[in-house]
Amino acid sequence: MQWQIILIASVVGYFIGSISMARLIIRIFALGKVFTSTSASLEGSDLTFNSKLVSATSVTAHFGSKYGFLTMLMDMLKIAVPVLIIKYIFPEHPYFLITSVAGMLGHVWPVYYRFQGGRGIMAVYGSLLAIDWIGVFVTSITGMIFGLTVMRDVLAAYMTGVVFIIPWLWFRTHNIAYVIYAVVVNIILFIAFIPEAKELKRLKKDKKWDDPIAVFQLTGMGRGVVRIAKKLGIIKDKPNNDIYKKKDEQ
Repeated sequence: MQWQIILIASVVGYFIGSISMARLIIRIFALGKVFTSTSASLEGSDLTFNSKLVSATSVTAHFGSKYGFLTMLMDMLKIAVPVLIIKYIFPEHPYFLITSVAGMLGHVWPVYYRFQGGRGIMAVYGSLLAIDWIGVFVTSITGMIFGLTVMRDVLAAYMTGVVFIIPWLWFRTHNIAYVIYAVVVNIILFIAFIPEAKELKRLKKDKKWDDPIAVFQLTGMGRGVVRIAKKLGIIKDKPNNDIYKKKDEQ
């Protein structure tokens, strides 16, 4: 591989990945509205989850699922498009994997916003969309359901799908470059999620926050996955838990 191409692939990925789609969408569709943090609470608990993220999840919390979904889609595309372009130009070399990693670094630590970005889940799946689109559905859905039902942990529900990318790409390509790429992506994501991991550890002192399914449904993506899992019979409703009750039933 030529170092000049590696440099170009890295710079393109990082600077495009650094564009905060959440901030852009807020500026376009919610003029005059700004936020510096996001809070979430569970019914029946006095504790509150606090985060300084500016991401699709925070957009959903402040402005609704429609804008949250749009942010999520744009976050994926800002990584997928450059990766696809580099992949098309250099199909015989894994330069596009470098573009992907650089894009994720930009998303998590964007140079334009004092290195305060998102956590990188959508950046990961945006990359996978360009590399192997089938893997987006296989790893994300399987990982989230496994994390919720087997490991019983919210972070595991988010992270396990990304971990599954490692064996998935080996199964699909049998190429060590893809495996190394997947390992690097996991390392970046685990580092990025440290603040949320600490916050969730604090909240688990309250048994309400120790229910991963209830916590997972605080996010738009989480509600969708839980809804699918319930329809498939993988997750059962818990009528005795306040999170599953309508207000008029209490």
